[in-house]
Amino acid sequence: MAQKYRIYINEKVILLTESEPKHADNFERLDAETFDLKIIYTWILANPNKLFYIKTANARVYFKTVKKNITLIEAAGGLVMNTKGQYLFIYRNNKWDLPKGKIEKDEKVKEAAVREVEEECGIKVSELGEKICKTYHVYVNRGEVVLKKTHWFAMKSKGKEKLKPQKEEGITDVRWFEHEHIEPIVENTFPSIMDVLHKEKLVTNKVMPLSE
Repeated sequence: MAQKYRIYINEKVILLTESEPKHADNFERLDAETFDLKIIYTWILANPNKLFYIKTANARVYFKTVKKNITLIEAAGGLVMNTKGQYLFIYRNNKWDLPKGKIEKDEKVKEAAVREVEEECGIKVSELGEKICKTYHVYVNRGEVVLKKTHWFAMKSKGKEKLKPQKEEGITDVRWFEHEHIEPIVENTFPSIMDVLHKEKLVTNKVMPLSE
């Protein structure tokens, strides 16, 4: 099966692929030889297109090269379900999001995921489940263009604690949502979060253009 990787820049997507994407007319092709995330970041933001792709013979090897040329920050977070079958979301930077944060030095990925969820939401994680996926997005950190790799895990909580948004992290709201009522999330979240929701089959009716 052909390998594919997605890199997100705000609402925009760069697809690293070994084959032509479906609906290729919707994509702008980028040159694999000259591609550099640090250089192209501002250009992507200014470009009216939202979908870009790079075709390469080996996407995994190519992505390793891309990561070597940019500062990589690793983070971890989770999609939490309570005993009522509700899912936990945070509101930050005018978007619905999932709790996550940077992995600290000498900290294990799973430990970081649980710690960040508990700190950002004021809950206690009762069970750490399987890894859902990894997502990648590019942003500016202290004037430097960086690539953040986030490890996402399924989690459970008894959901009895009072939710407490970590305001010092810019979180203004934390809320449980019924599976059937996550339309506000779908309409106002990041493509990378949609990836997580698709992986967990919480969203099926609004398919992301790259989910094939």
